[in-house]
Amino acid sequence: MTSIDYSKLKARPELEDFSGKYENTGIVSRYLVKEYFKAVNRLVLKTTNISTAHEIGAGEGMSTKYLKQMVENLSASEYVNDLVEKAVMNNPDISIFQESVYELTKQNNSIDLVFLLEVLEHLDYPSLALNELSRVSKRYLVLGVPREPLWRFLNMCRFKYLKDFGNTPGHLNHWSKKQIINLIEEKFGKVIAVETPIPWTIILAEKRKPN
Repeated sequence: MTSIDYSKLKARPELEDFSGKYENTGIVSRYLVKEYFKAVNRLVLKTTNISTAHEIGAGEGMSTKYLKQMVENLSASEYVNDLVEKAVMNNPDISIFQESVYELTKQNNSIDLVFLLEVLEHLDYPSLALNELSRVSKRYLVLGVPREPLWRFLNMCRFKYLKDFGNTPGHLNHWSKKQIINLIEEKFGKVIAVETPIPWTIILAEKRKPN
């Protein structure tokens, strides 16, 4: 495991505002969120023999509410302590705890299905994070990221973040559909299904078997 100096990271999730994420507020937002999790569910339905699942980067636990309707034995984790408390309040029926995506507490090959939804774009070291996901995953990964350059274009259409050309604050990485597929296949394993609800790319991948 590579040692991370957290004091030198550009990512500052503790300073970002994740409130309202995945909440059904407004007609457009409600539609996009609904389509997003319908796409996630279609990917989950393509998996088999899932007895354990874990969401990393749960934020306030709004995504967790959706995911626990799709899988049994779901646990979740979040890096920011204040968000862990909110996630627990929103999901008192499951185990939610604090951990870093770079130093996951789960054992090797211990989770059938790992979720990482809208987290990778915030990370200084996405490849190191994917290495950790591969370590703890027994078989599957469902990962979602904003689809570029569509994400920025849509932000600019609603006059958001214009001085940053539509880039959402905190997004350190930007992938097209092809680019994120290539990264997942390099670092995790075979991409077996892709969903593209506007404006995201969501991938189901199966872990590469050791040689």
